[in-house]
Amino acid sequence: MPAHYIFLIIAIATETIGTTALQASQQFTRLWPSVLCIVAYAASFYLLALALKEMPVGILYAMWSGLGIVLIAAIGFVVFGQRLDFPAILGISLILLGILIIHLFSSTSTH
Repeated sequence: MPAHYIFLIIAIATETIGTTALQASQQFTRLWPSVLCIVAYAASFYLLALALKEMPVGILYAMWSGLGIVLIAAIGFVVFGQRLDFPAILGISLILLGILIIHLFSSTSTH
């Protein structure tokens, strides 16, 4: 697997950790989840910058934000008990479909 995809995958994971910690920080009123949030976001942006060396910003950001949305929605459901209605599930499914189309068919995306 090319290094830029590894950087992107880890950037998505750290962004997801940061957003989960943001929820757990209760609006930055709890110290350790707040610290984790800041550190995870910093790591995510650094890794995103490394991936930008090989991938166009539009494609990279679409994949980073889209997969982050999907993962956060799943974590919100499992960890925080947040429910999604049918339109939300449909919208998230369309985000996944868009990422799949970009990855499989776009010549702009680097493989």
